[in-house]
Parts: sequence; C-alpha cells; structure tokens
Amino acid sequence: MCDEMGQLEVFPDRAYLRRKDPSRNMHRFYLMAVQRDLFGRASLIREWGRIGSPGKLRVEHHPDEGRAVDALSALMAAKRKRGYAAS
Repeated sequence: MCDEMGQLEVFPDRAYLRRKDPSRNMHRFYLMAVQRDLFGRASLIREWGRIGSPGKLRVEHHPDEGRAVDALSALMAAKRKRGYAAS
C-alpha cells in the first residue's frame, strides 16, 4: 500500500481502506490483496465489513497477476470515491 516514505506504490498488491462517520455510526473496513492460489493463478482477495467484527470474503481469479493488480487498483479508486481512505 504505502512505504515508509508515505508514497503510493505504482502497482500495489494489497490495500487496507477505512471509512468512518461517527454521526452515522459507520465504521467500515475494506481489505484487498493479490495472491497466488495453489494452482499458480493470481487471485484478488477482498474482505469487508464493520471494524471489529469478522468481515465477508470474496475471491476473484484472474488469468495473470497484472490483471489482478489492475482490478485491485480500479476497486481502490471506486472505494475512495465512496469515502474510504488508506489507513
């Protein structure tokens, strides 16, 4: 996600986003990571839910790691538009 200098990676392989709005009792997280499965395929693993509780999980398989990273970047941009921020 971010290195020690605070710069955003060009091709991130993981991201942890949060959205908090105490006035609406909203405390959400969204975790995304690109990993290889047992068969060598690239997978985008997404977990989301309320902070402090177990989240929901979804695994998306992609033909290569580049497409999985592209999907992660697109999803990260969409979540930021909805108010999520890196933590």
